[in-house]
Amino acid sequence: MSLPDSFTAFVIADDNGKPKGSFTTLSPSDLPDHEVLVEVSHSTVNYKDGLAVTGKAKIARKLPMVAGIDLAGTVVESRSPDWKAGDRVVVNGWGMSETQWGGYSRYQRVKPEWLTRLPDAFTPEQAMGIGTAGYTAALCVDALERWGAIQPGGREVLVTGAAGGVGSVAVALLAKRGYAVTASTGRPETHEYLRGLGAGGFIDRATLLEKGAPLQKERWAGGVDSVGGQTLVNALAQTVWGGAVAACGLAGSSDLPGTVLPHILRSVTLIGIDSVMAPADRRASAWARLARDLDPGHLSAMYEVHPFADLPALGERILAGQIRGRVVLDLTA
Repeated sequence: MSLPDSFTAFVIADDNGKPKGSFTTLSPSDLPDHEVLVEVSHSTVNYKDGLAVTGKAKIARKLPMVAGIDLAGTVVESRSPDWKAGDRVVVNGWGMSETQWGGYSRYQRVKPEWLTRLPDAFTPEQAMGIGTAGYTAALCVDALERWGAIQPGGREVLVTGAAGGVGSVAVALLAKRGYAVTASTGRPETHEYLRGLGAGGFIDRATLLEKGAPLQKERWAGGVDSVGGQTLVNALAQTVWGGAVAACGLAGSSDLPGTVLPHILRSVTLIGIDSVMAPADRRASAWARLARDLDPGHLSAMYEVHPFADLPALGERILAGQIRGRVVLDLTA
């Protein structure tokens, strides 16, 4: 396959000391000298992407930087024996958009160890409907099951930020496995959507934002938290003896204004989930879970597809909390 002389990317550059993103024309020679060249067909918009695209946070640690923490596409060229032209691949994290050029580019060169083989169950569009958010949700469910704190048909499992990207997939995966899922959200209009994914109950996010006692009435066998702050503190304080909460985000706050009491008096475990640098075996396990347990009908209800040109507006919308579920970018449109 012959490469085009130029193609479009969304690049964060320095603008009088502040990061500013714009669509930019690149050539193949502009790309990093990594071993695998991928033709990118789809990417997505995560909360971190919104911060980078709008310039409201310095996500990129060096400039210029191609934004986008996810990509899906097809290998075009490879100097690695592990990958060949025609392989369908997905990349999540690995510092893309921060220290490494990311997925908002029609072509990108990546390191071979960053690549995960795209399961046959998914198209590239569907893979980005899942994206880092959904893959992170799968890591959380994997971690809770490895810990052994939750049981199908047992006590409730809490999912905070349930109508968001991580939360939507977590609800669907847990419900598929037979767990009693309670969804925390501040948007009553999303209840029908979440019921469709398998949520059996709801708790208003405002309730979990109230400052409570260090130990509260035991309710949750476990939880998936993408909010942090007081929400996570209350989730831990309400978790049963021996339970666990998998924490993967800070949409509400990076603070943890709680005490050690749930941990030392109820043996509650806080499991930290890092999706960016997760090793290959955990990535493969998470994607295998998604291929096995994520219903295609549920997945299609979770995301909307937009052309690449909509990216700046989508960055603003996701920061304003105006997006339900996931957003897929079609870089071919």
